[in-house]
Order: sequence, then structure tokens, then C-alpha cells
Amino acid sequence: MNGKVALITGSATGLGKMTALSLARQGCSITLNYVNSRDEAHALQREIEALGCQAIAVKADVAVTSDLYHLVEETERHLGKVDILVNNAGPFIRERRLFAQYEPEEILHLVNGNLTGVMLLDHLVLPSMREKQWGRIIHFGFGHAGEARSWPHRSVYAAAKVGLVSFTKTLAVEEAPFGITVNMVCPGDIRGTNKEKTIAEVSGIRDADTPRGRSGSGEDIARVIEFLCMDHSDFITGNIMDISGGLDPIRPRISPE
Repeated sequence: MNGKVALITGSATGLGKMTALSLARQGCSITLNYVNSRDEAHALQREIEALGCQAIAVKADVAVTSDLYHLVEETERHLGKVDILVNNAGPFIRERRLFAQYEPEEILHLVNGNLTGVMLLDHLVLPSMREKQWGRIIHFGFGHAGEARSWPHRSVYAAAKVGLVSFTKTLAVEEAPFGITVNMVCPGDIRGTNKEKTIAEVSGIRDADTPRGRSGSGEDIARVIEFLCMDHSDFITGNIMDISGGLDPIRPRISPE
């Protein structure tokens, strides 16, 4: 992937950070994106540059349309046209709530950040990918998103991601003739510091909830994305991939209040 330009949203920390490092080790120039994690983004930028790759850090909120334009413009000005787009960022409300308990502005923010913003960012990079006859687009979902099951207390987030499932499959078909692949990765329950750990670092950590028996790591996700971005992975498109160790994270029933 030497010389490819990769734009990774939400990449100052967590799964996005591990993806950025993985693609940088393959020779990609990297656009890091953050909203609040400025120090972490610039520290990662220096780490990537130490690998011999170019990197920039750009502040942008994926739920704000003008920020998306700024993100692409800065990438093109400093690194060149985007070859690889990894849509990792997306707002999430951790507090468990019924749909009726959401404020209207929260609904709009979740949908904009997890669906509309992703679609707009894809739209911005498609012309240059078509011109090159090569491109890789990765979306992020959640475990079993492809089944469109109910997910109580996560209604808005789940609806946005399930909409993104359909969009992923449609865009994959539309852009396949142009050498562009579009896939979705659906991480399992990878929490806290494990998001920035390697497989070796978590392999000794027992996780009774995961059928595989160990905790997931950031490397588990990053290595799949790296594979999907390779030149000879062009026959893999329109797929929704659960990377969960066999875990089903959705609890479709709720207790009456």
C-alpha cells in the first residue's frame, strides 16, 4: 500500500488508532481525525512519522457537514486524494434509554454522525477514487447489524447503523465497476484499554462472555481492515463482517419498569 492515502475518522484513540498504525506500517500516508483528543492525535502523528510515513491530524466532527468538507480538503492539500476511507467515528450515548426518552437534537446528532455524515464523506471521496479506478471504503457497524434485529435502549444508534448496512451493500454494487470496494466491520464487545492492545496482549485475559474465551483487541479489528484494503482484496465487497469472537452483544428483551 505504499503511497496510498488513508483517511480514518475518530483515529486519535481506540480502534481508529490501531487501524491508523496498521495502515501506516503498510506504507500509507494517514489523515488522523479527532474532536476532543488533540494531544493524543498529535502524539500519534509523531509516532506514524517515526515509521517513515506522512501524517496529519485534523479536527472535525463527522456529524457536522462543513467539518467533513474541511477534513477532505486538508487531506488533499497535504497528502493527496483519498484512496482509503475508514469511517470509524460515530456518536454513541452510553446511558441506556428508551426511544421516548431521547431529545430531538440527540436523535438528529446520532443519525447525522452514524449515517448521514458517513454517506456525505463517502460522496466527497468517490470522484477521485473513480478517476483512479481504485478505492477502499470501510464502514463500522455493531455485532449482528446485518440482521436488523431490535436493540432496546439503543434504538437511534441501531437504526442509523442498520441503515448504513443497506447503504454499504448498495454502494458496493454501484462502485464495483470502478475498482472500489465497500465493506462493513462490526466489532464485538471490545472495551476500554483493550481497544489499543494487540492480540498477544489480550490472549491471556479470560473472557467468559465471549465464546472464543478471550477478550477482543484493537488488533483484531485493524488486521481485518488492513486485509480489506489490500490490492488483491478487490473481490471482497458488500460484506458485513462480525469480528466478535462469536459473541452476540444484543439483548433483545427488556424488563418492564
